[in-house]
Amino acid sequence: MSRFIIFVAVLIGLALVATRIRSFRPYLRKNPMITFLLGISSGFPLTLLVATMTFWLAKVGIDTATIGFAVALGTPYTIKFLWAPLVDKLPLPVLTRTFGQRRGWLFFIQALLFVSVWQLGASNPQPGQLGGFMFWAVVTAFLSATQDIVIDAYRIEILEDEEFAHGTATNQFGYRTGNLIAGAGTVFLASSEGLGLGWATGYGLTAFCILPAIVGALIAGPGRYVDRFAGASGMSARQWLSETVLNPFREFLGRHGAFLILGFVLIYKVGDAMGQTMLAPMIVDLGFSDLDYVSANKLWGFGALILGSALGAPFILWLGMGRALLLSGLMMMFSNVMFMLLSVTGHNYWMLVAAIGTENLTSGIGLTVFATYLSGLSSLAYTATQFALLSSFAAFGRTWLATPAGVIAKELGWTLFWGFTVLAAIPGMILLWLLWHKGHIAQTVRQPSTEDDSVEAKA
Repeated sequence: MSRFIIFVAVLIGLALVATRIRSFRPYLRKNPMITFLLGISSGFPLTLLVATMTFWLAKVGIDTATIGFAVALGTPYTIKFLWAPLVDKLPLPVLTRTFGQRRGWLFFIQALLFVSVWQLGASNPQPGQLGGFMFWAVVTAFLSATQDIVIDAYRIEILEDEEFAHGTATNQFGYRTGNLIAGAGTVFLASSEGLGLGWATGYGLTAFCILPAIVGALIAGPGRYVDRFAGASGMSARQWLSETVLNPFREFLGRHGAFLILGFVLIYKVGDAMGQTMLAPMIVDLGFSDLDYVSANKLWGFGALILGSALGAPFILWLGMGRALLLSGLMMMFSNVMFMLLSVTGHNYWMLVAAIGTENLTSGIGLTVFATYLSGLSSLAYTATQFALLSSFAAFGRTWLATPAGVIAKELGWTLFWGFTVLAAIPGMILLWLLWHKGHIAQTVRQPSTEDDSVEAKA
């Protein structure tokens, strides 16, 4: 309890200080607050699918080999750019005309997602009886990835330039809040050690996390959706497909340094992702208790992550995008040195807090800066498709390029493993330096494209 009181006091004090600093004030504007609501709805499904679901399956006696299939549920997030063009440009009957392209798709997908989460919770997985459960898990993963396509595009389109970084940061706050609700919240609802409502009810109640995005979208309006061909007549099916499917990729790949940018996005966070994969096993190996892990990671670590995310937006304003990317990347890179020290120190709670706090603080800054950069790369002409492409590349790098982490840790031991994660971040920093040196990173939050985004169409 004393640890919790200290944590809350520190967090409140920092929040009060932040309100007195000019570069933090855009957080109080309407649209950044709305992106917080969007983030809650975006963040809850993936946690239900991975962390909460694997805990549930383990509780009902499913073997670990079968539980491992949950990793594959992240696949729709890595290939969502394949159907993003349809979400970007295809109008929905009645819904698009009534609410606009983004909100129409958002409400449509969320209605389906609500049903799929309820069905997933009611599927009652048991050893040898996983057919229905796996079907609804795949459906939920697909719908969740599609919801992210819509929410990411809508977020980019409702934010003004001067609040762009702050809106990206509050979206991250919301996403982490959705993670927390769907993780600890759902387990508390379902578990006999919590409210004891059962998994079906726990999942069903968590499905109502779609509501914050609905409320936010109704307040925000249709946003700045751009469709240059909305008024064109006589367009053939081939021309429409070319504009919808090919032109978003053609526009991006036609930019100076496009392939360098994709390479940078792919490998920028590989070292950080490798470290995150092996953090929990190392903590267990060092003999820390469950309470030590929960308080250090979910309490101090969560607070440091939120603080770092909040610092990310002023960080960009103070330094400009290029310097912010470079400095936040170096901070994330060298924060892993703290885990090297922890591996040498051994079982020391406050060293654990210091390591996790440092890592989460720098990751929070880096995550906000990186997400703002990706958002700014997306042309308003093809927002959903291009952000889906970029975020898919980032997800692929985090997910698949980090898979050798366990083998490397086993071969090298913990101290040398964390040193390796520092070295693994160097290629990303080299690509970043090349991009900046060649003038491919603008200091503004919105990066230049080959399209004229000044022409906006009504949704």
